[in-house]
Amino acid sequence: MNELDFNKKAVLVVGGSSGIGNGIAHAFLEHDAAVHVWGTRARAEDYDGVEGSDLNGLAYAQVDVGDRGQIAAADGPPALDVLILCQGTVVYRRGEFEPEGWDRVMAVNLDSLMACAAKFHDTLAARKGVIIIVSSVSGYTANRGNPAYAASKAGAVSLTKTLGQAWARDGIRVVGLAPGLVDTKLTKVTTEHPDRLAGALGSIPLGRMGTPGDMAGAALFLASPLAAYVVGQTLIVDGGLSL
Repeated sequence: MNELDFNKKAVLVVGGSSGIGNGIAHAFLEHDAAVHVWGTRARAEDYDGVEGSDLNGLAYAQVDVGDRGQIAAADGPPALDVLILCQGTVVYRRGEFEPEGWDRVMAVNLDSLMACAAKFHDTLAARKGVIIIVSSVSGYTANRGNPAYAASKAGAVSLTKTLGQAWARDGIRVVGLAPGLVDTKLTKVTTEHPDRLAGALGSIPLGRMGTPGDMAGAALFLASPLAAYVVGQTLIVDGGLSL
């Protein structure tokens, strides 16, 4: 028996249009799942040429999850086995200390997690499905320049615990994944500055950044029967950064 066989399984990756989410989406596609992704651009073709984005083989829909109304109005897969909540944004240059920046980050990074999870609760319960909430190691530490990002990720870790406890008896297994430093559009402030990058790599015991593929492997495990007794926990995948 192949525990990582997702044939005849339906997967939705919110935030799956690029970066970590896109890597996770393709991992499930390679393991024979039918994979749907939500992103912010109008059409899948609008991601052509975007670094870290490949929508080939994925069913795409535009949903800005920072807007509750769009989440409510969006069409999801009629049947769903795995919901991966990988949406995320950040505001640099101390923008999160201002109300507009704070509100936008919290809306995307935290509020939308609950809205998406609630939207698909019944669909997932019917299939004994799995929710994977993607947070960050920033949820466990201070982040001097990004209070909303850090607070939202800490909230995501806590939400994973609470929904894991609340929904297990409904047949939904809720788990989490906390990436460390991965080269995506959200981390360019570090990866495109040699001194900052060198300092960051010096704090990672494995000596390298993570890749979307690293995160995808963890997601496959968490969604599979191999993790059938894991509930409410967030797996930190950071090369030892948080140690």
